[in-house]
Amino acid sequence: MHPSDSHLRTRPIAVGHLRAFEAVARHLNFRAASEELSLTQSAVSRQIQAMEDEVGVSLFLRHTRAVELTAAGAQLLMAVLPSLERLDNTVRQIRRSTGRKSVTITTWASFASMWLIPRLEAFQSEHPDIDIRIDATDASVDLDTADVDVALRYARPAQVSAQAIRLFGEQLTPVASPWLLKSGKPLKKGSDLVHFGLIEASDAHRTQNLEWLTWRRWLDEHGIKKLEPKRWLYFNYANQIAQAALTGQGVALARMPLVADSLASGDLVEILPGMRLESPMVYWLLVGPRSAARPEIVAFCTWLKAQAELTRVAIGDVPDPDTVDDFS
Repeated sequence: MHPSDSHLRTRPIAVGHLRAFEAVARHLNFRAASEELSLTQSAVSRQIQAMEDEVGVSLFLRHTRAVELTAAGAQLLMAVLPSLERLDNTVRQIRRSTGRKSVTITTWASFASMWLIPRLEAFQSEHPDIDIRIDATDASVDLDTADVDVALRYARPAQVSAQAIRLFGEQLTPVASPWLLKSGKPLKKGSDLVHFGLIEASDAHRTQNLEWLTWRRWLDEHGIKKLEPKRWLYFNYANQIAQAALTGQGVALARMPLVADSLASGDLVEILPGMRLESPMVYWLLVGPRSAARPEIVAFCTWLKAQAELTRVAIGDVPDPDTVDDFS
């Protein structure tokens, strides 16, 4: 093998040939591929030959009237197809978004599904010209550099920047479906929980800050230290906990801001309203410095803070005096 050939096969292949490769692999016919690509058949053949030279193996077996993928060609096709699909999807998004206003939000999955998404239709009705993109992830992002406009986060006041805007605080309260309460034993006081399954976060004992979400803490705070329920049910996410309660699988220790809508509709019942437990956790709005002045971001944040005010009223939230309460 010539030294230049060895060097050629250690560098990345030319991506310009991937379209021809994918088309030939899909049609298994050079003529059909060339017609689709608006190229001559010889041009497509040259691209495939050049690609095979770069890879170092044959990608197709040429027959008289058709072609067949080799094992190496089939292996390469498995990588090329999703890559081209992602590339095409990205280009389509860029083309669609050109000249349009958009807001990109990062938040965690439970908050997105239980609080934000149910309210978004109201914003989109008021602002049909603004596109919304939600990135639901627990991973923190750097708003100075990330392609994100707004972050909605859950943290203690000491863990957020001075620029964070307080949306609402949190109380924890036992909730259950109304039909569970009708079908089971009476649930009038804390000690009655012994007759029911108790639902809580499975990782609360291992995750910083989330120990506040445990039934054991709630029971200890109310002097019911030795209670053992009928069974325990553990779930990873707040929306799973709420869903289990909605379907009557037990009594959940719920975060008031996330179940306020279900309580208002009667789908869930706050069974011991006088025994709420205050949490040090707060829900925050953070705005990327590069995005803050854009009209669509201003409109979204104004709407979001108005929605947060409604939630504050619904749950009777009294902010911690040490936090900055900005609803101007």
